Amino acid sequence: MSNRLPITVVEKEGILKFKESVGGLVSGLSAYLDSLKSSSFTKSECIWVGWPGITIDDNDAFKEELKSRALSKHHAYPVFLSKKSMEKFYHGFCNKTIWPLFHYFPTYASYDEEYWDYYKHVNESFCDAVMEIIRPGDLVWVHDYHLMLLPGLIRKRAPDNPVGFFLHIPFPSFEIFRLLPKKWRTEILEGILGADLVGFHTHEYTQYFLRCVLRILGYEHNMGSIIMKNHVVKVDTFPMSIQFNKFNTTANSPEVQKKKDKLRKTLDGYKVILSIDRLDYTKGLINRLQSYELFLEKNEKWQRKVILLLIVVPSRVGVEHYQQMKREIDELVGRINGRFGGIDWAPISYQYRYLPFSSLVTLYSVSDIALITPLRDGMNLVAKEYIACRTDKTGVLILSEMAGASKELGESILINPNNKEEVADALVAALEMPDEEQVRRNEVMQDRLGRYDVVRWADDFVQEMLTVREEKKKLDTKVLSSHMKEHLLSDLNKARRRLVFLDYDGTLVPFASSPQIAKPYEDVLRILKRLSADPKNEIILISGRDKETLQEWFGELNINLVAEHGIWIKEKNRDWKMIKPLVNGWKTGIFPILKTYVDRVPGAFTEEKDFSIAWHYRKADPEQGPLQAKELMDALVNFTANIDVQVLQGSKVVEIRTAGVNKGTAGLHWLSRNEHDFILVIGDDRTDEDLFRVLPETAYSIKVGMKQSYARFNVQSHIEVMELLEQLTKSNGNIR
Repeated sequence: MSNRLPITVVEKEGILKFKESVGGLVSGLSAYLDSLKSSSFTKSECIWVGWPGITIDDNDAFKEELKSRALSKHHAYPVFLSKKSMEKFYHGFCNKTIWPLFHYFPTYASYDEEYWDYYKHVNESFCDAVMEIIRPGDLVWVHDYHLMLLPGLIRKRAPDNPVGFFLHIPFPSFEIFRLLPKKWRTEILEGILGADLVGFHTHEYTQYFLRCVLRILGYEHNMGSIIMKNHVVKVDTFPMSIQFNKFNTTANSPEVQKKKDKLRKTLDGYKVILSIDRLDYTKGLINRLQSYELFLEKNEKWQRKVILLLIVVPSRVGVEHYQQMKREIDELVGRINGRFGGIDWAPISYQYRYLPFSSLVTLYSVSDIALITPLRDGMNLVAKEYIACRTDKTGVLILSEMAGASKELGESILINPNNKEEVADALVAALEMPDEEQVRRNEVMQDRLGRYDVVRWADDFVQEMLTVREEKKKLDTKVLSSHMKEHLLSDLNKARRRLVFLDYDGTLVPFASSPQIAKPYEDVLRILKRLSADPKNEIILISGRDKETLQEWFGELNINLVAEHGIWIKEKNRDWKMIKPLVNGWKTGIFPILKTYVDRVPGAFTEEKDFSIAWHYRKADPEQGPLQAKELMDALVNFTANIDVQVLQGSKVVEIRTAGVNKGTAGLHWLSRNEHDFILVIGDDRTDEDLFRVLPETAYSIKVGMKQSYARFNVQSHIEVMELLEQLTKSNGNIR
């Protein structure tokens, strides 16, 4: 799925005509789809969904004809959009809001509510189109910034189909992305996170995205994996490449050889510098020409010995910024040619047009230098195409460090496109570089591009999508299904003595910004009261909280209480007692360390209990808190090496407690009696794993949250726990 189909439809005198679309995405994915025909996917059917390049209003016959021909001949499925929709969606939100903002031109960005409404509408139209053709087991691969809401929309309507999303432009840093209105940026991130796999060109873009997800939505990641409410999202880097062999072999074809010979005669005696780009303010064309002018000014010896072939491909005609830039380029070319050139030599040969493939390869082959200096670029495949066409291994690539391709083409001359002096000096270095050095650099880059071509890029993405979906299936097998819930309730009803362990924070109630405000809801107390009223049930609330808080909140209920992760135990109708004699003199030495980190991290605070101390950072900055927690953990582990304490990291908390006691040892206080024929344990924290580990195989253990655990089952949240407990109160005639 992409904004445009690989074909463009035109209407001429009432007849629909189909022609091939141009662009890196179309050529790259078309090559991948062609490769599938000779692979193990031979029996698979591939359908490309997108806009056909034409608006057909109120002509159902034309639409049906177009749909039928596109599907049968091109495996394409059109999404029909009105002229106004395309104007507000494509020329509006896509190219006047997202394009400038994501390319670090925030002053060019427009924040028009109507544009946003149409962006949502078009994404929904694409989703409707998918729903018309999608089947169980189909993989959906969504492409680029035009359709960032689509993965989330598809997940809502087809949750069992694997969905991938790839962004072909830069993903900006948090400080840039946050310039979008809060509602827009939230919905965009949630839309992208509807995918099972999200891909970017570079590691930087991947990290920027993960940081925005953390700071705006609050989702942390573990090595690029984000656990959502009902699925896991993998975020990774997949640098898009080119059809290396196609460019490399075409460069030696008879047609290109003939064109090369002719062009070389025309350019005989000149060192050729090639600049080829779409007309776009992100490409740095003005800076490039000014840098070339400075080069000529500083290096008189190279005048009349070099020529810049400036090819500008028309793009988005009608957009104000582009028209203005075209005028500036025309004026700048005229000025430079007038200032340095003469009747027998023009320093710039300028063409404003689209080049066919063979002509493009010819230019790559004859140019001594490729000057590619975008101010910001997601990847830039031109740089890779130039290297692929250098069959004799000579040629020098001057590349902007702001292009995604610079991460893979480090053997080129990397420059900052904003620094004209640097670009001018790079031109001198390129012109004077010995052939053997050119060959050495290009061999390395060609070898890399040859091994990781566009087919490998696409195949890696699809295979990773399948891997992520398989991992999700493993997690799904542990989800407490309605079928297993029936088994649980059946076993509960048959049982004569039931033992139920319940954690509190994150299990019965959601986490709160401060421990003091997470008081039990009325529903929590009501359900605990009902469960404990049944004489068959033995209820144990096992928490990390201090005994005073548990006593205040639950002391009047007919249940057992465990405080500080097992240090204190209060059986029904009895006083609190320690599970074994413990000391807490170590706390004096720990407090100064924790105080330092409280002072360092705004929003962090300490909580003292009888035999433990907790450092909470739930209120802290979402990036600073975890980083400082890791640092604190290291400091505490070193400091307590010879002290009989444990240092544990929980959910937004670091806790130091006396060693030798945990929820597992506390649980054995009841489990060792062997009086119960039904055991249920529910918890969400790492500390609950100690209890899960000591349970008999027949016990029902449930982890809250989609995380790996010793528990037999997982549920999404505390809401499902409360629903389950509500069902328990209604089973076997419990007292209401």
